[in-house]
Amino acid sequence: MTAFLLTTAGAYGVWLLYTEIACGWRGIAPGPRLVRHRRSRRSAADWLAQAGLVDVAPAEFAAVVASLFVVGAVVAFALFGGLLPAVTAGGFCGALPVASYRARRDRRRADAREAWPRLIEEMRLLTGSLGRSIPQALFEVGRSAPAEMQPAFAAAEREWRISTDFERTATVLKDRLADPCADAVCETLLVAHEVGGSELDRRLAALAEDRRHDLQGRKDGLAKQAGVRFARRFVLVVPLGMSLAGLSIGTGRAAYQTPMGQVLVAVGLVSIAGCWMWAGRLMRLPEEQRVFRQDAARTKAPA
Repeated sequence: MTAFLLTTAGAYGVWLLYTEIACGWRGIAPGPRLVRHRRSRRSAADWLAQAGLVDVAPAEFAAVVASLFVVGAVVAFALFGGLLPAVTAGGFCGALPVASYRARRDRRRADAREAWPRLIEEMRLLTGSLGRSIPQALFEVGRSAPAEMQPAFAAAEREWRISTDFERTATVLKDRLADPCADAVCETLLVAHEVGGSELDRRLAALAEDRRHDLQGRKDGLAKQAGVRFARRFVLVVPLGMSLAGLSIGTGRAAYQTPMGQVLVAVGLVSIAGCWMWAGRLMRLPEEQRVFRQDAARTKAPA
């Protein structure tokens, strides 16, 4: 057995040396991990942009989460007098910003889904009957967009005034909205702006119709889940209320400070979190994926 393990380790070491010299791969993984790292970093940046934190770096957000973890752990240690409940409660406190901004992200994305059919129809009117240019129509529509979306349109308009490069302007708008529908609209307008033609009205009409169908389907799904979502809140309210009541009755506080009590507290907190996350995963509606994004803004020289 020892000979087999040594042979395997030696063969793997030879593989790492070969891939380092021949392919330029680094690390101890059997293959390159650069693509996965970039993808996870892009996903974190998209998540923050969709939550309205476009100027916040993922590392800064992680620092806030870590700080809240420490505060929650200290408070829980003072209450329960044990390390295990303190770590568990710190995890809960650290998850609060994530949960809060996730709810904000969901609300902003819902507002965007509600607004896009109307915005697309307004662009059809402006570029068709009123004869506006595509950039001008896009910026006029942005001024009537929901308040959460207007800063992205304003940033795109500033980019247009500086560079008069619609490709870079569309990239700024897509990066700040981080929305699949925004990607599709921007790419449609970009192709029409660069190539021209008379197909823009028909393509915008088809896109608006698709957005309406998607919006109605999501509304129907949420309506069917209304009762289940209300019941899901009891996963948090009832156990936490019972635990607080137990602290104030008789020797409840002393029972929480025993080793078995601390283990049961930690198990209860983890069970609450697990049930909450599991229920949310079961009720989650499918999310569209971005397909027209860029890893970085294009840097073509201004016209």
